[in-house]
Amino acid sequence: MLETMRWEDNKLVLLDQTKLPLEICYFSCQTYHDVICAIKKLVVRGAPAIGAAAAYGMALAALDCCRDDLNKCREELSRAAEALAASRPTAVNLFWALDRIKQIIRQEITCEDLFERILKEAHAIFQEDILINKKIGQFGAQLVPPGATVLTHCNAGAFATGGYGTALGVIRAAREEGKKIQVFADETRPLLQGARLTAFELMQEKIPVTLITDNMAGYVMKKGLIDLIIVGADRVTAHGDVANKIGTYSLAVLAKEHQIPFYVAAPLSTFDFTLCSGDEIPIEERDGKEVREVFGHLTAPVDVPVFNPAFDVTPHQLITAIITEKGVIHRPDAHAVREVVGTEN
Repeated sequence: MLETMRWEDNKLVLLDQTKLPLEICYFSCQTYHDVICAIKKLVVRGAPAIGAAAAYGMALAALDCCRDDLNKCREELSRAAEALAASRPTAVNLFWALDRIKQIIRQEITCEDLFERILKEAHAIFQEDILINKKIGQFGAQLVPPGATVLTHCNAGAFATGGYGTALGVIRAAREEGKKIQVFADETRPLLQGARLTAFELMQEKIPVTLITDNMAGYVMKKGLIDLIIVGADRVTAHGDVANKIGTYSLAVLAKEHQIPFYVAAPLSTFDFTLCSGDEIPIEERDGKEVREVFGHLTAPVDVPVFNPAFDVTPHQLITAIITEKGVIHRPDAHAVREVVGTEN
């Protein structure tokens, strides 16, 4: 599997996911400004991967200012953290990772040591994510019957994380247990992460996958072709409401109508215990150009107004279970979340 990111020669090297699957190339970040650009342009995407990239962005900021006095360096790092936090408002892993770096910045430490400590923490965030994903996969695999056909949306695989994946991590773990799994992947308009990334990722690992357009999902459910649905998450509230890629809510409604289990795979770093209701989650709205065009070619009138939210919110009542590294939260609500993961991550 291709690397999502790596630290090399004091640079953050990111797999450019905007070019997949037609071209495999990497984007080199030499400053935290480059990381912000990569996050905004979706060179790197997926909540866990964004969090790790932001941590490495702070290492780049520290490297740039480590020759200054400590107070000046802290001021610059504060500006860097604020700018990185503004790059994608919905993915809470971004803020979680930055908070871990801020704890280091507040410590009594020499300016020379600051860069090394921040870089060490960024490496830890990245490596921990892979281990966490594998734990999620182990818990989630128990929910996947042998021979099941799984529907997924967007990309919550290795490309969206440090490696292995959350939703696709469950599918990987089930296959590693010897279960013969098939996948239906929604193409995921408007940026086609399901078509470009999930289908590519699964084919690379020889996991059988069938690509469908988003508006076919209800029909394939009605035809009895889907046994369960697994998606990732960008933010989960204390009551179990989930923000994920736009179109997720529609799948959950359809799953309820067709009595199909609807699962969310998410690490604890995706939980935001400061929020109770999904209505409180900030939803990023992106450029209308993404909807008017496909790969640079206009598919709609150039001046037609566009509403382009990147995410929607699925209320906990529509979710069968949330799979975390601590265990499975069945029928999630405030009580069930507390029972499994406590009240803070």
